[in-house]
Amino acid sequence: MHPDKPATPGINPFHAMTCPLPITDYDTVLLGHGSGGRLSGRLLHDVFLPAFDNPLLASLDDQAVLDVEGTRLAFTTDAFVVDPLFFPGGNIGHLAVNGTINDLCVSGAHPLYISAAFILEEGFHLDDLRQIVLSMRQAADAAGVHVVTGDTKVVNKGCADKLFITTSGVGMLPGERHIRASNAQPGDQILLSGTLGDHGMAIMSCRENLEFETSLESDTAALNGLVEAMLEAHPSIHCMRDPTRGGLASTLNEIATHSNVGMVIDENRLPIHPEVKGACEILGLDPLYVANEGKLVAFVAPEAVAPVLDAMCAHPLGQNAQHIGEVVGEQPGMVRMRTAVGGTRIVDLLMGEQLPRIC
Repeated sequence: MHPDKPATPGINPFHAMTCPLPITDYDTVLLGHGSGGRLSGRLLHDVFLPAFDNPLLASLDDQAVLDVEGTRLAFTTDAFVVDPLFFPGGNIGHLAVNGTINDLCVSGAHPLYISAAFILEEGFHLDDLRQIVLSMRQAADAAGVHVVTGDTKVVNKGCADKLFITTSGVGMLPGERHIRASNAQPGDQILLSGTLGDHGMAIMSCRENLEFETSLESDTAALNGLVEAMLEAHPSIHCMRDPTRGGLASTLNEIATHSNVGMVIDENRLPIHPEVKGACEILGLDPLYVANEGKLVAFVAPEAVAPVLDAMCAHPLGQNAQHIGEVVGEQPGMVRMRTAVGGTRIVDLLMGEQLPRIC
């Protein structure tokens, strides 16, 4: 507003200085619709849920729990479009198998079988494909699952980006386990299995050609062994999730909404490698929203904290596990963080896309 220009009668001049609300209605798909944040939620609720609405889908867990003639099964599906296909610590093949296993095991299920569909671009090198398929076999063997069916399609050069993989997985779910995103309760304590942001920043270090004294590596790993160790230590685990796209922040917000509870986490307790923190600072990213592919967050009863945390720390994939916060009854649907400087910050969902094609 020009200092010499008179204000328009009846109009508050400060209104011109306020920030408008972010646009949320679009006629086309944006990268932000794949972020795992607020736009992803809008796409889900505006397009997919109205079309496919049913009680099994309505739970909005990472897997469907099916009762087939008295046998409980967990069933999940996922698509992988990560760029680049090969990155420090793994490749798209490791990611596809491990990600499918993790979506099953955080329900308490024993993963058994996986399907894999490949969309190949004309001109893709067969040596690269062989390496990716071999890594899928190795990841499946390590986790004790089998790839039992699949499909292959080839599209014209320029109609895809090298390779996309879609997987589905099936696991057996013991009858006594009822671990759901809607089961978090006031008083539950929040446990995180390890450092944040390793996968996302490994991908970004490749894209941006960042160099650090210690190389960044993806944390991609199958978590079924860790989950079994935790459940053997104490059965009072109410909810688990692997915080993949959208990071820990998006996962906590989703669970807070589904369970109708509030959450308070402590910034000083969040484990983050210095290299990841430095890379985030360089790129202007928040580690809370950066993808992980070998971590889980668990909501446990207070009496379960010590035995479950001990079991996590004793497992190779939980050595950096931390007790990071608690579930509260007030301000349902809201996640707050006690900051390192003594204040409180609201941890909200992302509006746009922070890291596209991260998984």
